Amino acid sequence: MNSKERVLTAFDHREPDRVPAWLGMSPAFQRRAREELQLPDDESLAVYVGDDFRRVFAQYAGPDHVNPTLNLPPGATYRSVFGILRHGYEGGQPMNHPLEHAATTAEIDAYPWPDPAWMDVSSIRAEAEHYAAQYAILGGDWSPFWHDAIDLLGMENLLYKMFDAPALVDAVLEHLVDYYFGVSQRIFEEAADLIDIFFIGNDFGSQVGPLISDKLFRRFLLPPLKRLIDLGHAHHLKVLLHCCGGFEPLIPAMIEAGIDGLQGLQPYCRGMDPATLKTRYGADLLMMGAIDSQLVIEQTPAAVSAETRRILDIMKPGGGYVASPSHDYVLAETPVENVMALYDTVREYGMY
Repeated sequence: MNSKERVLTAFDHREPDRVPAWLGMSPAFQRRAREELQLPDDESLAVYVGDDFRRVFAQYAGPDHVNPTLNLPPGATYRSVFGILRHGYEGGQPMNHPLEHAATTAEIDAYPWPDPAWMDVSSIRAEAEHYAAQYAILGGDWSPFWHDAIDLLGMENLLYKMFDAPALVDAVLEHLVDYYFGVSQRIFEEAADLIDIFFIGNDFGSQVGPLISDKLFRRFLLPPLKRLIDLGHAHHLKVLLHCCGGFEPLIPAMIEAGIDGLQGLQPYCRGMDPATLKTRYGADLLMMGAIDSQLVIEQTPAAVSAETRRILDIMKPGGGYVASPSHDYVLAETPVENVMALYDTVREYGMY
């Protein structure tokens, strides 16, 4: 099998020739891994670890005043397309909440929402064509509408308004998803026939459970999530959701909405025991991750290899599993030799 066939077989809950693998990396880790392994570029690194996926991105081409990295004020390290200034490590935390004092939907509507046309999709097709015959292609906008709503309103304020001003929350979420829907629609019109998986991300869990109740999740967050899922399915794509934390109580609603797979499963968060997830949801969902990223950072290559074998023993029977660390973004402090131990073990022990 080639990588594309391997991944799509796993999505169909059948056993491929081996467990597929994916490695999401921060730019800082990529640079360090290339240097330590003496590899010339990121593609060489992906080939070296046996990554079965490639990912295509639209590029920001909008006005400078909301450019992610241009003309940032002192202290800011990033600016979202919604005008949120952020500061800190790997994206950081919001420095402002522009809609925290909004009291009416008219104020929400008057906010300067971005235009999906600000994202340039002109290179998507050529990038996808380069890989599509061999690899499973991840595409579409990341679409973190939950995080953006938190940034715009402030988290406590957002949660209060779900009770005190639900129409206002609905308006914020509608504008956010209008933008993300529009960007992904443009991407898919350009190259959906070459893309396999619509990859989106929202973190609905904490270390000890969901950040929001099932009732509120179904009322406020499931409808916009389903809108994106339906967009992917309309273009005949699998829809893969990155979600951190202990969000197990929300998984039945996600399945009802039509999600095809979950990525980034963190095995030591409450409710996220891999064996339990496999038993309860393995027939409905492709599962991706579950090899604890904290262990990969802190332990030895031998310990990483042992943990990878343990997770493979649990997750690989029957297909429906992709091996990767439990976070979608391997951080700079992660030892390169530990990451290599993980993928060496997948190649050796992931065969069916």
